[in-house]
Amino acid sequence: MVADVALMLRRSGFGPTAAELAAARSAGYAATLDALTAPLAPDLGASNTPVPDIGPDPLVGLADPTMAQRTAASARRDEQTGIITRWWLDRLTVADHQTREKLVFFWHGHWATSIKKVIRPQLMLLQHLSLRSSLHFAEMAHTMVRDPALVFWLDGETNTKSGPNENLGRELLELFMLGNGAYTERDVKEVGRALTGWRIDFNQARTYFAEQSADQGMKTILGATKAFDATSLVDHLLANPHCPGFIAARLWYRYASPTTPVPAAAQQAMVEAFPDSMRMLRALLASDDFQQTAGNLVKQPVEWFVGAMRQLQLRPATLDTTALGQVLYGLDRLGQVPFAPPSVGGWPAGAAWLTPGTAQTRLSLAARIAGMADVQRLDPESLAYLLAVDGWSDRTYTALKSATDPRRLLVLGLISPEYVVT
Repeated sequence: MVADVALMLRRSGFGPTAAELAAARSAGYAATLDALTAPLAPDLGASNTPVPDIGPDPLVGLADPTMAQRTAASARRDEQTGIITRWWLDRLTVADHQTREKLVFFWHGHWATSIKKVIRPQLMLLQHLSLRSSLHFAEMAHTMVRDPALVFWLDGETNTKSGPNENLGRELLELFMLGNGAYTERDVKEVGRALTGWRIDFNQARTYFAEQSADQGMKTILGATKAFDATSLVDHLLANPHCPGFIAARLWYRYASPTTPVPAAAQQAMVEAFPDSMRMLRALLASDDFQQTAGNLVKQPVEWFVGAMRQLQLRPATLDTTALGQVLYGLDRLGQVPFAPPSVGGWPAGAAWLTPGTAQTRLSLAARIAGMADVQRLDPESLAYLLAVDGWSDRTYTALKSATDPRRLLVLGLISPEYVVT
């Protein structure tokens, strides 16, 4: 089977432009894989999207805020959330190192934490920057168990030796590091004990260790007995044989197929690259099994939106407040907004957002994107080139040929199966 460089580009990033696809086809699969997973040039696009300074939380320093201060703080937090969300969408759109950007987005969905409970945008931005700082899973895991947003999201600050809270411990085992079936309920309780004592200083946006609240006794976790704490616990889980395979399966689920298990050869190649998640992704993209997954993956709403913005040379940074609000409302109705996954399990994969109930939202958001684009003349063939689509089915081509207005044609292309499914 001939390796499909277009499939690799579509899966590894947020949607290639026509120029990027042409360059990749000219370079070939191996050279493109190198360029995607180990880029040599600096990311000039990302350098144009500096991390925003949103200032401190509006309630910092207020020991007993009034109702009016709380109301004003809530409005300000909404503004700050809008700033970081716009910034991230813009960075996803203009970054040259698309594979790295998508991998950071993958890890956000893996260590799923939502602003809707965390409330404080400063904590969400801090978590984002922590995930961005290292794609090495071992370093990431050590950082996340102490991350103030995740600790708050999973009630870790209420976990004490006198009143254990198992939420963070359970998800660490089930969703973050090992997967279902790799532990017992006894392990959950013991992991909860190992994570006691961590508190959040909201004024300083950090966690700290309160020794008097920590259970420093012996714990038995997955067959080993010692005085586990957060550090030794994560080291112990990283060394568990289930961990590399679980992370490999999660990558396969999001980058290859949410309906078929990871094949043995692809899993072994990824396991050998563990815990460097970029090397694991490279192994996935290089595998023969990956080429068999064409047509198995539906773009996520953010991936669909960002890809369209990239291909039409549009930027979220240029949207005014009203337009941004309409875009975020549309993405929310479709079920995916950055910094706001619906649960600790992250966003669903597959066609969950392609329901009859969301059809009008998809159409409206596609029309909004098309309305921003500079399209004067367009036909089905030039549209396929613009959207980096290989071709249209007879049914889609017939629908496209019936559209006389170029923006209407663009809308139909954006919601077509050929564009939405990779």
